[in-house]
Amino acid sequence: MRRVMLGAAVALALAAPAHAADKQTLADIRAELAQLSAQLQGLRSELVASGAKGMQAAGGASALQRMDTMEAELSTLTSRTEELQNRIDRVVKDGTNRVGDLEFRVCELEEGCDPSSVGQGAPLGGAAPAASAVTAPSAPSTGSASSSSGGGDLAMNEQSDFDRAKEVLGQGDFRGAADLFATFAETYPGGPLTDDAMYLRGDALHQAGDVPGAARAWLDAFSAAPEGKRAADNLLELGKSLGELGQKNEACATLAEVPARFPSSQAAGQVSSAQASLGCQ
Repeated sequence: MRRVMLGAAVALALAAPAHAADKQTLADIRAELAQLSAQLQGLRSELVASGAKGMQAAGGASALQRMDTMEAELSTLTSRTEELQNRIDRVVKDGTNRVGDLEFRVCELEEGCDPSSVGQGAPLGGAAPAASAVTAPSAPSTGSASSSSGGGDLAMNEQSDFDRAKEVLGQGDFRGAADLFATFAETYPGGPLTDDAMYLRGDALHQAGDVPGAARAWLDAFSAAPEGKRAADNLLELGKSLGELGQKNEACATLAEVPARFPSSQAAGQVSSAQASLGCQ
């Protein structure tokens, strides 16, 4: 029975590694592969110790050959997981470096910002807040009485605070709207409207004539959610604002990232005209 179960586990590992990766981390998969390899080695030792009679019962010399094949496949899978981990690490490092470079360049364009104060940011994709951190209710920002359900209050206040900031934006108080959107993002980190709020903060600052501030806002928004629903829009507007600030090379490189990262987004369809206006090659 033990041999049957081990054989089934190895077969599943070899037949569907991609499916397992959907629900497990690479570290989990590598640990399971190591366990399977150890179990296979133990089974080989038991088979050899059983002598000729046990070997014959297991199918003769072909049993060892099958084990050799399974061990080779396990070794290949382990190597692939290591290669994939290395690729992920390189992508994260490259993305983090690019965002850090943009942070530095935007800081140079902002009044009162000391470029030497721009440190190494969190690894790209590693700053997402935990689910438990975004579900805890905060103090209501309106004067209405709170109900017994903290989660209900949070959802209601979140929508009303967002609508209030949008209303101020529509009234033309761009600085006031930018401040409200900034406060909103701090009050509701990771909320369903936070991506929109951070994007609209950049829009408000841009309409206020603060192009460096808008560039910083869109950069912060992209860094906070590089795969969020507004990520492509933030990257597009960041590229366009860098162009307005005379940073043509950085602007063109940033714009080129939009269709590369988000080929099916609406923002990707606007890149060509933005590149043409800047004379990007």
